[in-house]
Amino acid sequence: MSKTPDAKLYQLMTDRVQDYAIFLLDTDGVVISWNVGAALIKQYRASEIIGRHFSIFYTPVDIARNWPAQELERALMDGRFEDEGWRVRKDGTRFWANVIITALRDDHGTLLGYSKITRDLSERKREEETLRQSEERFRLLVDGVHDYAIYMLSPDGIVSSWNSGAHRIKGYGASEVIGSHFSKFYSADDIKEGKPWIELAIARETGRAEDEGWRVRKDGSRFWARVVVTALRNPDGTLRGFAKVTQDLTYRRQAEALATSAGKLNEFIAVLAHELRNPLAPIRNAVGLQRLAKPGDPIHERAREIIDRQSGQLARIVEDLLDINRVTRGTFSIDRKPMDVASVIERAVETSRPTIEDARHTLRVTMAPFPLQINGDEVRLGQALTNLLNNAARYTDPGGSIDVEVAAVESDGSPKVRIEVRDTGRGIAPELLHSIFGMFVQGRDALHRPASGLGVGLALARSIVELHHGTLEAKSEGSGKGAQFVICLPMIANRPGVDSRGAKKSGDEPAHHDEGRGAQRIMVVDDNADAAAMLASLLHNHGHDVRVAVDGRKALEMAREFAPHVVLLDIGMPGMNGLEVARRLRQQNQEPRPLIAAVTGWSGPTEAERSLEAGFDVHLVKPVEEADLLKLLDMGLRPFAGPGGKTVSA
Repeated sequence: MSKTPDAKLYQLMTDRVQDYAIFLLDTDGVVISWNVGAALIKQYRASEIIGRHFSIFYTPVDIARNWPAQELERALMDGRFEDEGWRVRKDGTRFWANVIITALRDDHGTLLGYSKITRDLSERKREEETLRQSEERFRLLVDGVHDYAIYMLSPDGIVSSWNSGAHRIKGYGASEVIGSHFSKFYSADDIKEGKPWIELAIARETGRAEDEGWRVRKDGSRFWARVVVTALRNPDGTLRGFAKVTQDLTYRRQAEALATSAGKLNEFIAVLAHELRNPLAPIRNAVGLQRLAKPGDPIHERAREIIDRQSGQLARIVEDLLDINRVTRGTFSIDRKPMDVASVIERAVETSRPTIEDARHTLRVTMAPFPLQINGDEVRLGQALTNLLNNAARYTDPGGSIDVEVAAVESDGSPKVRIEVRDTGRGIAPELLHSIFGMFVQGRDALHRPASGLGVGLALARSIVELHHGTLEAKSEGSGKGAQFVICLPMIANRPGVDSRGAKKSGDEPAHHDEGRGAQRIMVVDDNADAAAMLASLLHNHGHDVRVAVDGRKALEMAREFAPHVVLLDIGMPGMNGLEVARRLRQQNQEPRPLIAAVTGWSGPTEAERSLEAGFDVHLVKPVEEADLLKLLDMGLRPFAGPGGKTVSA
């Protein structure tokens, strides 16, 4: 066979090809040849089409825009033109065609005509259209989802798509976020920890990563999100990117927190009712015993002791409730002054001793060999340490041991005072170590808890310590293995003139005012007749002349006649309240000028300021301790330059 095929072989190839329409056009676009494939694809026989212009295969729209002529012109200019588009068969149906038009020239460059090859790609077009419609439906579906942020990431974490749910949840429009790294949705702390990149690494390794946590919106606000990151791969396993779905669960989290709070509140109310009934029961029984016993019977003294002890427990419960309120409102404050830690230890041990002794515990206190000075509020720090000691006593079975160790340590490059309270009690379960300082948290539920109390002592203790710029930590090896509570407080240099107990040395003590300078005229004003009578009886037993008024108008009348040295005045009275009574007493300009003390259940800095503005000298909070009353009476014998004085919380 010759190396150069003859014209008959070319003609045979052209005629036999059925998958392609192969035909020739003259220089004007008139069909001059027609193969079997052309007849099959376009449905024209050769006798029907040869001699007609090839524009017969084009849609009316393409003819109107003169597209056939433009195709020939492009082929003439470039030598070849390829296109895809709709073409028309003899029966008027359309098919999707790939066409190649080639300009045919002789050896001298003269245009002889055009060859045209057409392939029917309708099946591929249908598949592509089906896929396009499917993708479009999916896109509309994804974009129509408002409750989920659904978007795509590149393998490097760059946002490449953004649905309406993402816009609603995160606040960014598509133009603001596409092309940015998805780490912009994370908090600064999460970014420092590499959390966005860790999520992608997990999804890349396992195919999927899931998490719940805080995310950040465009305006900087946070929302609680559940996120799922899925790796997207080609059939050959090549990573194409990631799909990320984010759900805003902030409302669910708030509802769960509300339900938890409601549960804790219900438990707290049950505990509170239990704790209030405990002291109320013996008080009522003691009153009943006093009613039945004859005068002079020793049962009277025993009943008095019971009432005194149990009413003190009620007072502590009320103070705990008030402290809870101050902590939650952010008004819990301290008055820091230079002091020796030893005074705090003494105060706490003395307060806790009855509880410790009742349980037959052994208490050991180990102090540093030299004074340890801090800037602190002795009362509040004593309260914190008392709570720790009471906690140790309550959660340790009778006959246990409690150790208090005080030492100077170096921490974070600065000197600290370390106070450790260690017991041999029931210990702390590992899962409770981080939550034990929460409000109302106890080792067990309210019904089965092993000790009394409202479950606020540790929370208050930590608040007090943190207000002193210190730390309070709990340690335990587990249930039944005891517990350790460690306080660390910043230490300051010792002050001149102060011994290891924080007391002033001899020679530094200022001169005292005269104390106990005889009986005084005292007026008690309270609409609670029982409370007024009991207070009057107590003062009368100390040798004072006492009168009682149960409303404001009677108090003003009595004051003109009685001229009291001291007025103990309730604020919350019906009709004329205590504030108005104090103002009118001051307007009477009596001599001697009486000391007016508020004796009220209302506490806090706002209430104290209101009472002082009304003319009170002192603001005492019920129940008032006998020692504070005696101090007040001493104040009543001293000259006053005008209204205003110090506030005392009993």
